Amino acid sequence: MTTATPPTDGDLIRLMAAGSEDAFVRVYERWSPAVFRFALHMTGDRHMAEEVAQETFVTLIRRPLMFDETRGTLIGWLLGIARNKTRRALGASTAEDELDESTDVAGHSDVLADLSRRETIEAVRQAVGSLPAAYREVVVLCDLHEMDYRDAATALDCPVGTVRSRLHRARTILISKLQSLVLV
Repeated sequence: MTTATPPTDGDLIRLMAAGSEDAFVRVYERWSPAVFRFALHMTGDRHMAEEVAQETFVTLIRRPLMFDETRGTLIGWLLGIARNKTRRALGASTAEDELDESTDVAGHSDVLADLSRRETIEAVRQAVGSLPAAYREVVVLCDLHEMDYRDAATALDCPVGTVRSRLHRARTILISKLQSLVLV
């Protein structure tokens, strides 16, 4: 019995360019959660993140052949589009919205431990959210999305060395911010 190998992202893009709606659906199902999470981490606003994710996939529909698999992965390319759209959306946004607080911290019977965990999560969210955009982007991609440096570099349209240095600097800033919260 032979099992068919699933199509690669490149295969799906070529099928999309040829007019296959099924190929788009497969790409969307495969990558839309990651694009949405990236946008949510970058904006802190669920509605804005949904808009960014939708606009990212509209761009893919309109220009599927803009993706060049020799330059990187599809998710890296999609997150690069989402990054640009997020920056535009944040530039247009005048309100400073709080980060989504819908994270469910369940399973703890100790109220004090639950409160402490929520405070820690909120402190980390605020610290990440307060980073300059260039540093926040690498933290979201590399630490929260566990993307490798090469794919993050593709998404950010910069050299791998820049990703490494920004990530190092961002982590240093985060440690400093979080340590100052502990000392307060």
